[in-house]
Amino acid sequence: MRRIAPALAAIALCATASPAFAQSETDADVEADAPARSMTQGTVFDGDWMMIGVGAGYVPEYDGSDDYKLFPLPLIRGSVGGIGIEPRAAGAALDLVPDGDGKLSFAFGPTVRVRTSRTGKIKDPVVAAAGKLDTAWEVGGSAGVSVSGMLNPYDSLGATVDVRWDVAGAHEGRTISPSISYFTPVSRAAAVSLSVSAEHGDENFNSYYFSVTPAQALASGLPAYDAGAGFNKWGVNLLGGYDLDGDLTNGGLGLFAIGGYSRMIGDAADSPFVADRGSADQWMVGGGIGYTF
Repeated sequence: MRRIAPALAAIALCATASPAFAQSETDADVEADAPARSMTQGTVFDGDWMMIGVGAGYVPEYDGSDDYKLFPLPLIRGSVGGIGIEPRAAGAALDLVPDGDGKLSFAFGPTVRVRTSRTGKIKDPVVAAAGKLDTAWEVGGSAGVSVSGMLNPYDSLGATVDVRWDVAGAHEGRTISPSISYFTPVSRAAAVSLSVSAEHGDENFNSYYFSVTPAQALASGLPAYDAGAGFNKWGVNLLGGYDLDGDLTNGGLGLFAIGGYSRMIGDAADSPFVADRGSADQWMVGGGIGYTF
């Protein structure tokens, strides 16, 4: 199940998520008594495998905005030569630690993200008058641990921390993004995952996205504001995936859907870009289709 769970998770998230057995009581009991390793043998996830997909999400224009837009959700996930490829929001991470056969597994490797908050067209004329920001390319490391077989032989509970620095000269800061996720099957064809995450920005990061400089205040009419380091948001996502031929373990086409809520906090929530022109409450929905081979 260690190979299957992350893959099924990708079906459900196109960017994280994952499978169960609520058929008849007899079938459920049989599955619960079966060893978890049996599901990894003779499946598409043995050895090298890859999942590619595409979808769309309806998301806030920028962190703290109350205007929404459609956003593409490309997906790539897999394992090649023992190196795992893990999706991230607007990025990816590599897992360089081989998985074993026990319940406990670890992940560690590089991660990258492209951050485009307030870099494009902005509907709010006041926020737009404050000026566009530069695209940030964030590079760093990711580490995680997961435990399988928590409530049934096929579920897993995992914790991950990503640390990234801007290398493109945009915010020139650092972010720390911890997350905890629980995944379980709900049928042979379907899987769900629930995750809770947060983001911490250093002074450079939070100031770049949430402060209002004197020049921005003069251009937009917003009050000047200075945002310091700290957590800027937390969120929860519910993800689901469904295999179109009824078997998540044999690859092929699958559908995914995601819904989420996040809340701006700290200095970010008090920023005029959020408190005066946007909203601390942030919602998102999305979905798409993926192919595993």
